[in-house]
Amino acid sequence: MFKNKIFILIVSILIAITLILTAAFVLWNFMEKNNQSKDPAVQAQEAVASVKPTKAPSAEAKKANTAIIKDILTNLSGSQNFIKISFAFELENSKGKAEFDSLLDSAVKGTIVQALGDLTKDQIEGSKGSDSLISTLMNKLNPLLHEGKIKQIWITDKVLQ
Repeated sequence: MFKNKIFILIVSILIAITLILTAAFVLWNFMEKNNQSKDPAVQAQEAVASVKPTKAPSAEAKKANTAIIKDILTNLSGSQNFIKISFAFELENSKGKAEFDSLLDSAVKGTIVQALGDLTKDQIEGSKGSDSLISTLMNKLNPLLHEGKIKQIWITDKVLQ
């Protein structure tokens, strides 16, 4: 009878510890999500900060790791306006560029068109609009990549009408 009471006590303690650890884990994840910023510019800065620093690449290396998308033409949200835009995406390594190139015609262009379709003419005009678009694209495209991350996005051409 004594052994049976000890066994029940040990099992009860283990269950209590498991419940406490589970509650702590859930609470930790909840608090971590609350600490994340909703601002796309801050999210983009955090994503870029996670890119590992290396020595400055040469111009040839930058060119080799840059993907160019030319002349995406789409309507803007809620109006008769449209945009024709071109981008240059610098990736952190050649594996990342190869993966980006394989996703280019499907996921990348689709994400760009979707992001542009959510914006109005007023939201995309000027340097603040361009920065906001770049931040949004970086936040949406970096999770698609596993072999490398996007270091920089440049808008190389933009016609807004």
